Amino acid sequence: SRQTQKDQSRLNMRLIFFGNPNFAVPCLEVLASSSHEIACVVTSPDSPSGRGRKLKAPYVKIAAERLGLPVLQVQDLRDGSFLEKIAEYAVALFAVVAFRILPVELFGIPPLGAINLHASLLPRYRGAAPINRAIMAGETVTGVTTFQIRKKVDTGDVLLLREEAISPDDTFDSLHDRLSLLGADVLLETIDGLEKSTLNPIAQDPALASKAPKLHPDEGEIDWSEPANAINNRIRGLSSTPGAFTYRNGDKLKIYVSEPIDASREGFAPGEVIPANGAGGLVVAGGSGWLRVLELQPAGKKRMKAEDYLRGYPLAEGEVLG
Repeated sequence: SRQTQKDQSRLNMRLIFFGNPNFAVPCLEVLASSSHEIACVVTSPDSPSGRGRKLKAPYVKIAAERLGLPVLQVQDLRDGSFLEKIAEYAVALFAVVAFRILPVELFGIPPLGAINLHASLLPRYRGAAPINRAIMAGETVTGVTTFQIRKKVDTGDVLLLREEAISPDDTFDSLHDRLSLLGADVLLETIDGLEKSTLNPIAQDPALASKAPKLHPDEGEIDWSEPANAINNRIRGLSSTPGAFTYRNGDKLKIYVSEPIDASREGFAPGEVIPANGAGGLVVAGGSGWLRVLELQPAGKKRMKAEDYLRGYPLAEGEVLG
C-alpha cells in the first residue's frame, strides 16, 4: 500500500556504529544490510596479541572493512579533533555494542543521543561480564537489552528487552553466540522504532539492579569445597575464556566442560579424585556432590577429552586436586 511504502521510506536513519569484539559483528552486519545508513564505524586501535605480540585488529574493524564501511580507530574519546570529526558526520544516532564508556561530550553530539546493546536483562547484571556472571550464578534465563546511554554506566532508560533461556549445558561460548545474534535483531528493531517514534523508554528500577564486574584471573581457580553444582556453573561461565582451573602436583589444569553428579556415597575430601567405580571418567569430590570432568587442558598441552588425559596422566587413588 502507499502507506506501507511511505513507512518503509522513513526507515533510513543515519548513524555511527561503535564496537570492538566479535560479539558486535552480527549487529554491524545486520545494520549494514538494512535501509539505515552507517556513516562510519568507530573502533579501538589495533593492539598487540599473542606470543609474538603482533598487532591485531579489532573484529569490528575487520568486519567493517569487509563490508566496505569507513573505519575510524581512536584511543582518546575526548580528543578534540576526534569529536570534531564525529560532529562533521552529522548523524542522528550512535549505536554502541561492546565498546567502551562514552563520555558525555561524545554521546551528546547526535540529536537522538546514543543507544547501547547489553547482554543481560537490565537492570540485572550491569557491567563488563554479564554473560559470564549470569551462568556462574546459576541463572536459567537472561537476554539482551537496548537502552539510552547516560553518564552512569548501564543505567539509561530501557528501549527493548528480549529474553533467552540458559540451558544446563550452556557455556559462555554457546550463550555468547546466541545472544550476539539475538542482539542484532533487537538492535535493528530498536533503531526502526526510534525512526518511527514508536518506542516508549522505561526507567530502570535501581532496587532490581545487580552487578557484573570485569572478570579477574584468580576467579577462575576452583574452590573444591563449594558444592559440585556451583563449581560446574563456574566452569561453564568461564569456558572457554579465560577458563576455570585447578592444580595437580603444582601444575595448572584448565577445565572446560563438566557435569555435576548427585553423589549417593560421600566420605571424600573436597578435591579428592573418586576411584573408578562405575561413575566413569575423571570424577572429583566437591563440598557436596561430585563433579565429572569431561574436557580439560594440562599445562603446555592442547585441550582434550578427560579419557584421553587419563591415558597419558593416570591418577592415583586418594589424589587431591587444588
